[in-house]
Amino acid sequence: MDHFNAANEIQDLQYFGEFGGVNPSISDSSTYTFLSAKTMFDTFEGNADGCYLYSRHSSPMNLYLSQALAKMENTETANVTASGMGAITSVLMQICKSGDHIISSRTIYGGTYAFLKNFLPPYQIETSFVDINNFDAIEKAIQPNTKIIYCESVSNPLLEVADLKKLSAICKKHNLKLIVDNTFSPLSISPTLLGADIVIHSLTKFINGSSDTVGGVYCGTQEFINDTKNVNNGACMLLGPTMDSFRSASILKNLRTLHIRMKQHSHNAMYLAERFENDGLKISYPGLPSHKNHDLMKSMMNEEYGFGGLLTVDAGTTEKANELMEMMQQENLGYLAVSLGFYKTLFSCSGSSTSSEIPEEEREEMGISDGLIRFSIGLDHDIKRTYKKMKECMIKTGVLQTEKV
Repeated sequence: MDHFNAANEIQDLQYFGEFGGVNPSISDSSTYTFLSAKTMFDTFEGNADGCYLYSRHSSPMNLYLSQALAKMENTETANVTASGMGAITSVLMQICKSGDHIISSRTIYGGTYAFLKNFLPPYQIETSFVDINNFDAIEKAIQPNTKIIYCESVSNPLLEVADLKKLSAICKKHNLKLIVDNTFSPLSISPTLLGADIVIHSLTKFINGSSDTVGGVYCGTQEFINDTKNVNNGACMLLGPTMDSFRSASILKNLRTLHIRMKQHSHNAMYLAERFENDGLKISYPGLPSHKNHDLMKSMMNEEYGFGGLLTVDAGTTEKANELMEMMQQENLGYLAVSLGFYKTLFSCSGSSTSSEIPEEEREEMGISDGLIRFSIGLDHDIKRTYKKMKECMIKTGVLQTEKV
């Protein structure tokens, strides 16, 4: 994908502050004044380009961040929201109305699963959950009222990789929208170049990278973004998941280093994955040839950013997983916490945390075992030292047997 370099697109953007600052000025206002009533009317009608009315509609800093993220995902424009779920729900509610149908990957973030499975059915919007790489099953699941195929480029928490080119072909054949959550693989995968219609991120994770801000974004065509912000029937406008300008400013600053951070996250994750696998641990990481979707991801990815910073280790039981995570935290190897993309390693037992909304029997069917630990690998400078200390913790807790060392 040499023809498109997302990092260059972001770096080429320059915004001057009000007084010539190298960072754009933050507009600390929820509402904006007009010199004439006519201009206010035109702005309500969406015809006064460059004018601001009310910060739920738009604000300068939110537009700066949206433009940068659109450049990153190679879309016409984007819109930032107060959370990743704010982005997901706004997009789905904009496209789907009562009586419509969605096809979704069965392995997705627990909050998204709960929204599709539990929240939407009372509004007569049903979802079929499928193995996203079983294309026969997807074709069979398509109904006359199907509007969307929804997936994650790299799934939470099993790290399954979606074949976006094949999914795009199916969507084009049946006139569906392909919506891709790319939270786990910013820069590594560029979904729009593979045929996605709309790309979603939780900005809370890798893009912000400092675990101090919650945010989301959806990237797509100008027409679609405008529709979601329509004052009369736009899902995002009327549901109101508005991002705060100060948070936008913080994320925009951190976005400038994303290309550096993603390379280090991927480098460290690959180092640990190779050694954990060699030690005999049950590990999943798309960068390993043993991963079932390794070749697929390799064919889709922007190689310089690697296979991402997420890996999983199956500790066998919840008790062993908890013991290991508590010990690693005590040894300053990271934090027993949900989320991902932080400078320190974060680890959590998915079945009892980020995937807990999914019923136990369905987690078992998906392959989310009770002892599955999801690691978001940090930016450790000395990854050899980290590996040695993690291995010691695994031996002490019995997750790793000494005869396999």
